[in-house]
Amino acid sequence: MLRREFLATTLSAPAALAAAPAGAKLGVDLFSLRSQNWTAFEYLDYCSKFGARTVHFSEIRFLGSLEDDHVRKVGEHAAKLGIEVEIGMRSMCPTSTAFDPKLGTAEEQLIRLMRAAKLTNSKLVRAFQGTLADRKTPGGIEARIEDSVKVLRNVRSQAQDLNMKIAIENHAGDMQARELRMLIEGAGKDVVGACFDSGNPCWVLEDPNLTLETLAPYILTSHIRDSYLWNDENGTQVNWTRMGEGNVGIEGLLTRFLELCPGKSMSLEIIVMGPRPYTWRKPEFWDGYRGIPAADFARFLNLAGKGTPQTPRPAPAKDQVAAREREDFEASMKWTREFLKV
Repeated sequence: MLRREFLATTLSAPAALAAAPAGAKLGVDLFSLRSQNWTAFEYLDYCSKFGARTVHFSEIRFLGSLEDDHVRKVGEHAAKLGIEVEIGMRSMCPTSTAFDPKLGTAEEQLIRLMRAAKLTNSKLVRAFQGTLADRKTPGGIEARIEDSVKVLRNVRSQAQDLNMKIAIENHAGDMQARELRMLIEGAGKDVVGACFDSGNPCWVLEDPNLTLETLAPYILTSHIRDSYLWNDENGTQVNWTRMGEGNVGIEGLLTRFLELCPGKSMSLEIIVMGPRPYTWRKPEFWDGYRGIPAADFARFLNLAGKGTPQTPRPAPAKDQVAAREREDFEASMKWTREFLKV
């Protein structure tokens, strides 16, 4: 199907969404469209064509500015389209390899984002701790969790004053579900919750279905994508795919999400990439993963055992990257809407 033909079929999407199952709040994480270089208003207009009920501005660059007047206008434009806005930032852990101190202290960055979120009527600020590189920093992931908890406790009163929640993502192989749960409990679950990402558990040797079950009581919002895994002579290969093309049981995961997290946003974050190797058969690999429970690792291995080696998809030419992103997103949105019957 040509892109223009698919777009034409989606123009009636808002009406179709009225019949969605209880809790099926389908949205878009703008990282799916990270190479488009659109304005915040152009992003909202595009997502509206697909009936998005939530648009997740997961990084400041997608907003374009944190100036009060600008973010207020973004919120107003979203409201006119019937879209709920969620705002996010990158790392909030000052000792993470992903943290950017040029933007201010972790507390300053979080407070700035919470105030902007209030102006757009976002009920939360999404942030993440770091990446898989943090698992091999001094003190390991446990030390990074302690540092994150301190920051979150420092902004607790400001979050309460703004009636704002902070949603910490299981991001890029930084934390398994039980570790993120520990962070949330330490910081205070009345203010801090989870942004559940269904693609990232595979980067930390975890079955995403287990991640969902563990984090469900804390989930405030989500990023949804599919994955295809297989085992090889060195360990496991992880490949992120379009929705419906993986082997992690995405259908069951979506159904279970609706049962466990009714009313929470299910925002597609489509990143087609891979395969990415996890060479757990080599002893040195385990330096950052020694605390992983054997039973959880066995679940991951069983999941990957269902796969067979896949041929990598050729990378697009530089001038075709943005178009490929749209194709991947649109195909994934189509599959997801058909599965959810929305």
